[in-house]
Amino acid sequence: MARTNLTIQLDEDVIRQARVVAARRGTSVTGLVARELERLAEEDGRYEEARRRASEVMATARPRGGRGWTRDDIYAERLERSGR
Repeated sequence: MARTNLTIQLDEDVIRQARVVAARRGTSVTGLVARELERLAEEDGRYEEARRRASEVMATARPRGGRGWTRDDIYAERLERSGR
């Protein structure tokens, strides 16, 4: 896969902390950023796929629970139960 450079601007403190983290993990700041962005892209892809599948299932699902209720239906049933 072809690689492309990306320039970002961060606060000096963030860069300093990122260098420490990268050194502890035996990698570079570029490596940290690349891995995190790859993870984020994969996570987003999985979410979108799950959302698409859920939408398909919901579109083909049969309604459950019988009839739908309106406010007037509930009020009328309440009056019937109270004997009015």
